[in-house]
Amino acid sequence: MAFTIKSSAFQEGGEIPVRYTCDGKDISPDLAWSGAPDGVKSFVIICDDPDAPVGTWVHWVIYNIPAQSEGLPQGVPAIKELPDGSRQGINDFKRIGYGGPCPPKGPAHRYFFKLYALDTKLNLNPGATKQELLNAMKGHVLGEAYLMGKYKR
Repeated sequence: MAFTIKSSAFQEGGEIPVRYTCDGKDISPDLAWSGAPDGVKSFVIICDDPDAPVGTWVHWVIYNIPAQSEGLPQGVPAIKELPDGSRQGINDFKRIGYGGPCPPKGPAHRYFFKLYALDTKLNLNPGATKQELLNAMKGHVLGEAYLMGKYKR
């Protein structure tokens, strides 16, 4: 079985609804995954926009998602640590948690929700950056899946 991630909010390559952007409620979409590899100890999600004018823009960093998780609900609260032990990092808006698509006017940008299955829980405090997370993940990735949505203003 392939390791996959999906959302009921939008299809792979489809348009991300306004409610999940800075033009709407700016809440995270629901995400669901299946087919995780054996030996998973935690999951990580990084959402970023490689089409941003300043280079790749980080919208969400969440890690130490429990191994038994099969997804995240819509509207994950913007707090450093969730009741299940998941920790959120800082995005490029300089905030904890999810910051939705907010591109300048022009062509659609692509937003990648990247899911990583790890063989460990990470020893990172809440508030880590994407780069700190990527460094901590080195040598621990068992599998990757991604979901891409588009948004334009």
